[in-house]
Amino acid sequence: MNKKIALLPGDGIGEEVCTEAVRVLDAVAAANGHSFEYEKGLIGGAAWDDHQSHFPDATLKVCQGSDAILFGSIGGPIDLAHEPKWKDCEKNSILALRKAFNFNANFRPAKVYPELVDICPLREEVAGKGVDMLIVRELLGDIYFGEHRRETRDGRRVAIDTAEYTEDQIASVAHTAFKAASKRRKSLVSVDKANVLETSRLWREVVKEISADYPDVELEDMFVDNAAMQIIRDPSRFDVVLTANLFGDILSDAAAVLPGSLGLTPSASLNSEGFGMYEPQGGSAPELEGKGVANPIAQILSAGMLLKFSFGLTKEADSINRAVEKSLEQGFRTADIASAESEKLSTTEMTNKIIENLS
Repeated sequence: MNKKIALLPGDGIGEEVCTEAVRVLDAVAAANGHSFEYEKGLIGGAAWDDHQSHFPDATLKVCQGSDAILFGSIGGPIDLAHEPKWKDCEKNSILALRKAFNFNANFRPAKVYPELVDICPLREEVAGKGVDMLIVRELLGDIYFGEHRRETRDGRRVAIDTAEYTEDQIASVAHTAFKAASKRRKSLVSVDKANVLETSRLWREVVKEISADYPDVELEDMFVDNAAMQIIRDPSRFDVVLTANLFGDILSDAAAVLPGSLGLTPSASLNSEGFGMYEPQGGSAPELEGKGVANPIAQILSAGMLLKFSFGLTKEADSINRAVEKSLEQGFRTADIASAESEKLSTTEMTNKIIENLS
């Protein structure tokens, strides 16, 4: 298989961890007779100096000419967030990419590895039951894409944000989530606030209708406040969680804490045609840039999701997941997941161990 990958490292540690993910992809390609070509594009602050834009047209063309996008991270130091180079960097980069390619479904896995139960913030008896959930978040509707305005009433400021969903938007992401659940443990929890919101009432109606196409998947409806509690109280009960844009933003960030480090959490954003962008859930961590200590696992696992969802290379993706798991079983750790007694590997050293375990 010959495929072209748009490589958007971005800012901070993005360049370092993307380099390691490419090394893993190349090792997988060599072992399985594939060929991956990479074309690099500038995004975020890295694009500002040359283009005065966080998402220049040149980068859009790179993405349009690719079969999938491997994205690093964007953003700069917090104390410089007001400067033009960094102001609205995430909004102008990631949201622009989602809009440009109609990425309507965001996949965010949250898994607690048995060898790392000690760094999960939950009690051992809770985390020890096993945590392996996938949150599927709708990306193109809801309050983020509705009307945003301010007005004055009786001399007082009023802010208005409008949430909106169409039947087709809900149906599209629901099909995606049900298909994912059918390949996992065949359980789907749909999260809404149907006791209050009209958008949630429509959400629940459409999801129920779509469920008829997937009789092997058990569907449960849950209010978002209860879901937030249960994800912390008993995360092992969840397999696939389907929810709207706003709720998914919050719940996926809560679930991302469970593995113990954002350096372990990948993600994928897909459109209805299967084109996707793959990125770690963590940020650019500018304080770690250039030190060689960043955890490459989230970026490597994101590359594995790219192989599975965009290229259909399930066996190769599974080999990456197993190599990561085996490396953790063998006790290899980067600084963010290491105990006081553990040897702390560099970014490159951790990748070396994963590549050694690919076979």
